[in-house]
Amino acid sequence: MFRTPMCVLSSAGPPRAVHGHDPDRFVQIGSLTKVLTGTALMRMSHAGVLDADDPLERWLDVPSGTGITLRHLADHTSGLPGQPTGLPRRDPYLSFDDAALHAHLRRLEQLTTTPAGQSEEYSNLGYAVLGAALSAAAGKPCAELIHEYVLAPLNIQDVTADPPAERRLHATGLLGRQRKPWTMNTAIMPAGGMWATPRAAAEVVTKLVVDRELGPPAPSWQTIGRLVWHNGATKNASVFAGVLPDGRWLLIHRLGGSPDRTDKMGAQLLAQLPRG
Repeated sequence: MFRTPMCVLSSAGPPRAVHGHDPDRFVQIGSLTKVLTGTALMRMSHAGVLDADDPLERWLDVPSGTGITLRHLADHTSGLPGQPTGLPRRDPYLSFDDAALHAHLRRLEQLTTTPAGQSEEYSNLGYAVLGAALSAAAGKPCAELIHEYVLAPLNIQDVTADPPAERRLHATGLLGRQRKPWTMNTAIMPAGGMWATPRAAAEVVTKLVVDRELGPPAPSWQTIGRLVWHNGATKNASVFAGVLPDGRWLLIHRLGGSPDRTDKMGAQLLAQLPRG
């Protein structure tokens, strides 16, 4: 029987990895990337490189009058749809290059489904646009800005958009054959393209949300009541991270299986952690 590789790190003790997972190998973290991009926005705003409430047209060539600000992109209230248009099913983001992103930017007013700031719709497209705006403001790729404004100040290693091939850990099929991951180092990178070791991803969670070393958590983080959380999923990898007000925290990463199952397992395990 095939068992899904899983790694759990939490406030309860040392990492636990089963069925071939490894807390020190690089795995795709999908949309957990968004908390890094959103934190970069807030830190760049704090540094005066830009303002989190800048209108999007200050930094990108988009139709005027959309009312979209950088903060709207970060908190998913831009009115943009969840995904870029025209994505194929197989390796969907492979062709979403800079040219495809700029084609979306030119018709941004046609893509919005609601006025900016009116309602929340989780948007990978919005984060691709946000990453492009950060890059335009600073003249550097978004991955470099994440390192400069987030990872380096936190002294976190082993989070990158391009890890060494020999340290990557992939899902495998029933016969042990490695499954090819989605290509995420295109224009979608700010929304979901980072890789991290589970140990380093847990550092991101604890330093940003538990210890708040860079100030209040960025608007990228999701909340349910007093729970602060985020998840992420690519083709064969999924992650859930959550922090409770009393300091209990948990990160779970799985290679294969259902992302919904990862979220449910993460929430259940988090609730079961001992207090104090």
